[in-house]
Amino acid sequence: MIKHSELILNNDGSIFHLHLKPENIGKQIILVGDPARVDTVAGFFDKIIFTTQNREFKTITGFYKQKKISVISTGIGTDNIDIVLNELDALVNIDLESRTIKARAEQLDIVRIGTSGGLQTDLPVNSFVVSEKSIGFDGLLNYYANREQYCDMEFEEAFKKHTQWSTALAAPYTVNASQALLNKFAANAFKKGVTISAPGFYAPQGRELRLPLAFPNLNEQIENFSFNNLRITNFEMESSAIYGLSKMLGHNALTVCLIIANRVTLTANENYREEMKKLILAVLDNLSS
Repeated sequence: MIKHSELILNNDGSIFHLHLKPENIGKQIILVGDPARVDTVAGFFDKIIFTTQNREFKTITGFYKQKKISVISTGIGTDNIDIVLNELDALVNIDLESRTIKARAEQLDIVRIGTSGGLQTDLPVNSFVVSEKSIGFDGLLNYYANREQYCDMEFEEAFKKHTQWSTALAAPYTVNASQALLNKFAANAFKKGVTISAPGFYAPQGRELRLPLAFPNLNEQIENFSFNNLRITNFEMESSAIYGLSKMLGHNALTVCLIIANRVTLTANENYREEMKKLILAVLDNLSS
């Protein structure tokens, strides 16, 4: 039996942070950072059957083309993803009443829809990028046993060698997307690439305001890196943990981002919301196909 201190439930039996019970979610999950974007996604649903919110974690579950889908906001960062992924998995793979792991594991399809900064000149603003791999600069997966079994260690070693990775930083980890979900996003509208999840918005992504950067050349090294014809295309802050924890727990995961700024060409689209709606609709259509 899993101890109460390890699996915390609320008085109504819902999981601690998300305030969800197993019957409240679908097997297809869309993750977004911004709680306001949950309403945008749910605005395309044919029917809404459940909604709840606790802190930054807002959930709406409904039906789109007869598929039961839940959209959940995670807030920003891989630390929040650690909460969301573990609690989602507990909802489907742990009997919350007996606090025991179920004999038969269930699998979720988890797709993150986010905004991102492009790192290549041929990746213009408003591009849709599907992450074939995600690199975590956050170190989260290093806290879980046997993470090497789920990561692309050859890619990691090549990346660390190319960037002369400092031991002062958390060891980066690299995890592949779900091939089953990648196959659903094979259309030409989606560009493929490798995404970095950074543990911050400013210095970890090479932005300098009043504090100087410890590694001022890191972005240039990232842009020039290539391995097995794969290059790094964009920065964001969540997908590495989604990929890593999903793979370790037996779920399918994919990240699809809208490029709202290009860090190389110094262009940006501050009014990206209409483009985001196009991406949301495309994701819903592909998931329900």
